[in-house]
Amino acid sequence: MKAIEITEPGGPRVLAMTERPVPMPGEDEILIRVKCAGVNRPDVLQRTGNYAPPPGASDLPGLEVSGTVEALGPGASRFAVGDMVCALTAGGGYAQFVAVHETNALPAPASFTFTEAAALPETYFTVWHNVFQRGGLQPGESLLVHGGSSGIGTTAIQLAKAFGATVFATAGSAEKCAACVKLGADLAINYRDSDFVDAVRQATGGKGVDVILDMVGGDYIGRNYVAAATGGRIVQIAFLKGRKAEADFSQLMIKRLVHTGSTLRPRSIAFKGGVAAELAEKVWPLLERRQIAPVMDRIYPLAEAWRAHERMEEGSHIGKIVLEVL
Repeated sequence: MKAIEITEPGGPRVLAMTERPVPMPGEDEILIRVKCAGVNRPDVLQRTGNYAPPPGASDLPGLEVSGTVEALGPGASRFAVGDMVCALTAGGGYAQFVAVHETNALPAPASFTFTEAAALPETYFTVWHNVFQRGGLQPGESLLVHGGSSGIGTTAIQLAKAFGATVFATAGSAEKCAACVKLGADLAINYRDSDFVDAVRQATGGKGVDVILDMVGGDYIGRNYVAAATGGRIVQIAFLKGRKAEADFSQLMIKRLVHTGSTLRPRSIAFKGGVAAELAEKVWPLLERRQIAPVMDRIYPLAEAWRAHERMEEGSHIGKIVLEVL
């Protein structure tokens, strides 16, 4: 099969087409003929040598795919050959075939294209676990999403609104802020010309926000403590501005805050299967009705994966970047 490999740690051009054996599906696994693969920030980190695959995972990048079931491994029974699916992978998505545990795959929502379906798993698994499971967002509460125009951000805005929350988002341009509002954000703050702490405290009458989803880190950590409401939950999923910061930790005590975080890729198959089951029950019906849907930015052919990585690193994208493997 054709696949994209990382020839050495470095810039986008280290991504190169290669030939690899087609993987064999193991116990309870399905083999997917990949039609499209999502591009995510962890792929960029892996390419630069800063995010090694977990033990036993493919060295090929790619954490989410859509396609059709090509074959069933021993014991696999959730899907039939030919079914259209999307799946979370621990690696190997930038290829024509990938094997995944059947519990980490979901039916592609009806009427969704392969391109759209490939944009679902990584962001929806991440947002559901971090905002709703770890962050415990409830109807009537408020959510602040940093990086609101990213794939994660656009997903978080839509899901939080669908489940009855007030949503605030930060983004780096007027165009990106407008996109956040169009998706349902009650307030979008251009962090280049406004202080998000002042903005959300003003919008909440000084109360602050109940849940903060942060992929920025750096000096946002201390500022999040000020922006959070008493009893607020801050969930860390990345550190685009750095993983070290000075902060007034007395705010954790005074406001009874929870600052937690997680990584998805190294978690167990069983854990990811549990998230998938909740998504199937609570979120997939919304997708089936197109009450929510992924925001699509650019689509590139597999051979031009390097261009997709350049696009992500430029930071001008709004929504998801996807590779066509057809």
